Formats: sequence, C-alpha cells, structure tokens
Amino acid sequence: MSLKPFEEVVAEHGSVVLRVCRAVVGPVDAEDAWSETFIAAMRAYPELDPGANIEAWLVTIAHRKAIDIIRVRGRLAIPTDEVPELPTRIGLPGSWDHELWDALEQLPFKQRAAVAYHFLGGLPYADIAEILGNTPTAARKAGSDGIAALRKTYLPKTVPEGSHA
Repeated sequence: MSLKPFEEVVAEHGSVVLRVCRAVVGPVDAEDAWSETFIAAMRAYPELDPGANIEAWLVTIAHRKAIDIIRVRGRLAIPTDEVPELPTRIGLPGSWDHELWDALEQLPFKQRAAVAYHFLGGLPYADIAEILGNTPTAARKAGSDGIAALRKTYLPKTVPEGSHA
C-alpha cells in the first residue's frame, strides 16, 4: 500500500483541520495554525505508515501547532498609546460563528480541544486521548463537560424564544 499524493491529503482533510484550528485558536490565528500544520505534515508525510489514520495524524499536528500559537500569544506584550479598534468579525469568509467561538474560548483548553476534535474533527475519544495525553475516559469527560457548558452559555443566546431545541 502506498501513500496518496500529499495534495490529495490536503484537499481531503484541509477543511476538517481548519475547523479544528478555528475552534482551538480562534478565527485570527486559525489560518496560521492550518498552514503550520500542513507544512509540518508535508515534511513528515514521506515517512508516514501507509496504514496510518491520516485525519488523526493531521489533527495531532494541528493540536501541537495550536498549543504553540497559544503559548506565543500568551507571551506577547504589545505596548501602545491608544487602545486599538476591536477587530471586526463581519466579512470573514465562510460561515464563521463568532458567538460559538466566544463560547468556546471560555472553556478550559482540554474541554475546548475535546469538543473541537470530536465534534468538528470527527475523531474518536481514543484518538483525542492520545493527542491530549490523557485517557479515553478523561477525553470523553472533557468533551461532555465542554458540551454541557456550551449548552448553558451558547445555546440560550442562539435558540429563539419559544423554541424547544
């Protein structure tokens, strides 16, 4: 069994990796995380086992790149004389839901990652546990707790009154 061309891997899994990156690092840094993920993947791809789960492998790389971006973001100090304008969320390509990101951003990192990797990336909790360095039970609990928190913070704002969602 041989590996398919890397371009096909990008075409097949690029949108999943971008959704995961957006959920983990937010809309501003998502494209950087996505690019860094595929640059690293392209370098390592020739040595990948042909039977490997490529989607899980890419999400693992995206996870590491997201952590790098979050760490760098935490270290940056931007001195300024004026408070900058708030970035607009209008006009972002695609159907980005800033209210969902706002709710995801409030979750602890492992909950946010478990929700992103399972519900947006489609990974099973066993793979998520490997990525996060915990057990499948802990990954499932983090995902469950994250979804429960989102139901309290995100759904009440998005479900119309009188709806039974």
